[in-house]
Amino acid sequence: MNSNEKVLKDFETRVRQMLLRFGQLKKENEDLCTKIGQNERDIQELRDKLEQKGRDYDSLKMAKMIEITNGDLEGAKTRLSKLIRDVNKCIAILSDAK
Repeated sequence: MNSNEKVLKDFETRVRQMLLRFGQLKKENEDLCTKIGQNERDIQELRDKLEQKGRDYDSLKMAKMIEITNGDLEGAKTRLSKLIRDVNKCIAILSDAK
């Protein structure tokens, strides 16, 4: 073999090695992209659950505030009126912000 053939063989060998490595890296990239997609779905599911728990907590808190205990109807009316005023203030603030 002359030197040109040897150089050509070495070049061919290195190209094959690079192609094999490229295939390995491509497969690894696909696996990582799949894991990222799964993690993103898991995160979204957990966020949805957290939002639902927050709404459940707010509803429970509101029910507790409205709960009439020991015939405290007047107190319940007062608390409800205060809540309505607070909501109206929030609506007014939001209306002014637009």
